[in-house]
Amino acid sequence: MRERVMTFVDGYARHRFGWLFATLLATLALGPLLTPLIGFNPIQLLIGANLVAAIASAADTRWLRVLIVLGVLFLVARMLTLLDLPVLLPVSEAVWLCAVVLAAAATARRALRGDAVDSEHVFAALDAYLLVGLIFGLGYSMLDQLWPASFGSPSASDLGAARGIYFSFVTLATLGYGDIVPVSDAARGLAVVEAVAGQMYMAVLVARLVSAYRR
Repeated sequence: MRERVMTFVDGYARHRFGWLFATLLATLALGPLLTPLIGFNPIQLLIGANLVAAIASAADTRWLRVLIVLGVLFLVARMLTLLDLPVLLPVSEAVWLCAVVLAAAATARRALRGDAVDSEHVFAALDAYLLVGLIFGLGYSMLDQLWPASFGSPSASDLGAARGIYFSFVTLATLGYGDIVPVSDAARGLAVVEAVAGQMYMAVLVARLVSAYRR
């Protein structure tokens, strides 16, 4: 039994960025698909799984201890939220943001460093891109909670985590559907930063991969 566990841990460590990519895709795809079947949107459970996978992907960085502490704080805050303490929900979201920002930075560093490019480098590059989308998505949701009507009238806004993530990836990919529109200066500023950062990241990433491939 112990040997099987060690084999699984070793396999996970060698492909941790691939596993993180799988959890991120599950968050984006399974959330909307499972909602009609189970009666609620499991986005909160999925972003918790993303946090665990993101911390595991940064196991070889100097931020690991900080990430573990933030992960524990997130779990404690979420458990207390379930015990009729909804005031701790914004706290848990803020802790999640801090942890995932650090994990995304470590993932992007892994993607852009080194001379050889293997599958883990590619997965790390994709993970960093998707993590940025999740970070801004939850950031938009928190912004709408702190300053209502940042994305339209209060009745039309109600930008929860699921809608925030949707708007984030629409902005990151510069699709611009127009069904959700930032109206406050803070919301517009975040949207501009995300759109520009997404395009710059893709340009740097392509240049890095092409350069490594030519070498």
